[in-house]
Formats: sequence, structure tokens, C-alpha cells
Amino acid sequence: MSRRLMLLDTASLYFRAYFGVPDSVRAPDGTPVNAVRGLLDFIARLVGDHAPDDLVACMDADWRPQWRVDLIPSYKAHRVAEEVEGGADIEEVPDTLSPQVPVIEEVLDAIGIARAGVPGYEADDVIGTFTAQASGPVDIITGDRDLYQLVDDARGVRVLYPLKGVGTLQVTDEALLREKYGVDGSGYADLALLRGDPSDGLPGVPGIGEKTAAKLLATYGSLAGIMAAVDDPASRLPPAQRRRLDEARLYVSVAPEVVRVSRQVPLPDVEVALPRGPRRPEALEALSRRWGLGGSLQRLLDAIAR
Repeated sequence: MSRRLMLLDTASLYFRAYFGVPDSVRAPDGTPVNAVRGLLDFIARLVGDHAPDDLVACMDADWRPQWRVDLIPSYKAHRVAEEVEGGADIEEVPDTLSPQVPVIEEVLDAIGIARAGVPGYEADDVIGTFTAQASGPVDIITGDRDLYQLVDDARGVRVLYPLKGVGTLQVTDEALLREKYGVDGSGYADLALLRGDPSDGLPGVPGIGEKTAAKLLATYGSLAGIMAAVDDPASRLPPAQRRRLDEARLYVSVAPEVVRVSRQVPLPDVEVALPRGPRRPEALEALSRRWGLGGSLQRLLDAIAR
């Protein structure tokens, strides 16, 4: 019997928890722990509702990989808080969120929930590689639509997109993608590339919005098919679209490598099976006392025990 794998886009979820849980939720010493407790409650709800056999919290070891910036310099540039000479850019995050991330990592490690991040890659790439290697169904939990490109009904890969907390999830399969965007999972990256994404600093092709991109993909099948039509004087591509795509040729040539998630990341050797009890109970108890994790931690422990 195949095992169900759940992959968490962890940063997406703890950002959501941070903004969804009031910062009056604090440790005994007054330190905000709203992201920590909110994330634990999210995971408890996800485990309880979807009963994964395996679970991996995927991390951003590099939120803005240099190889993507080399191809498209504007990639996530607006999110850079400061540039560190000779090192990675520092992402702009709320000043009371950053200190909570190491706590999240310690708590997940003490519970025994697998964490995986790979230097030089984003969590999306880690998720893409775990998905590619999975032999059973995969649930990807993310608030990032970029991962819709991994949806694959034949393999049982779906994205559970939080609409409100994680109690209300949009189950994103190929039928929903076709209904909303006119493409399936394999076509979503081309759609995103053409329309652009200001939140990621991707310019897209000027004048090509989501509906036009979907129509072009429906007509020509793929990005390669669209660009072949640009070069074919006999194609029925409207002159304005032909000109815009021709002028954006350099962007179109490099953007696929930036937009498409990697599926060949060298994954760390982690134990992905969801534990039935905490791996390091004494350490977890100390963390619970130190950070006042209370009911949030207990709810997660109850969920994995079930």
C-alpha cells in the first residue's frame, strides 16, 4: 500500500501564522511566539484532517538563489532588506518573526518531524524534488501558487492552498487549474512566466496578461509552440502579440529556468515517517516550558499519536 506524503512550504505557513495569530501570544518572558504556536496548530489540523504517513517541513535554505538572480536580476529584489557583501541577501521580514524561526526548527526537531533545506535552493525546489521522487500520493501545503506547476492527477499530486488558516483549504487538482487558469499542472509554469508575478519580481511579457497567456497556450500548446508561432510568418498570431513576444525574447529564453521548480535537488537523508510520539521528549518539554507552547504543542502531539 502506497504511503501518503505531505510536504509543508514551511515559510509560507509560518508567515501566515504570524499574521493570523495576534502577537499578544507570548512566551513567559514576553517574547512573541505567535508564529510558533500558530504553525504548530496548523500542522496539528493538517495531520488530523489528512492523515499523512510521511511529513516533511521544507525550508528555504536560500530564499533568493544567486543562480536565479543571475538569470533575472529583478527576482525577489524588492524583498531584499540588506545586501551582505560576499554572502546571501537578507530577506525583509517582520522584526518579531525572525527570532521565532530557530524556535520553530528546534521544536520540529525535538518532535521528530523531518526538516529539509538545501543550500542554494528554495523550499519550492525541495518540494519539487520530494514530489518527483515520491512513489505514492503527495499533498503540498502552500500559499504560493508557483507550486501549482507540480499538480499531477495521474500521480495523485495536489496542492492544498489555504484560504483561511488551514481549516479551509482549496484542493487544487487539474480540473480546478483548467477551470481557473485554462491550463493543467504542466502548463502552469508557462502561464506564470508569460503573465509575470510582481510578488516575485518577474516582469512577464508586457501586454500579456493571464487570460491572453492561457489563450496562447491553448492555441499553441506550450511556450516553445508560442515562440515557434512568433517566428512563423504564416501563423495567425495577432501582430501586437507577435511584436511583444519578439521583444521579450531574451526574458522568455531565461525565465523558464527561474520559474520552474527544480526536481533534482540533492536532498538530505531525513526520516520522513510521521512520528507517533516525540523523538526527544525531555528536550521538547524544556522547549515547551521555555516558550510557553502549551495547548498548541499538545494538540500536535495528540494528532500524531492518533
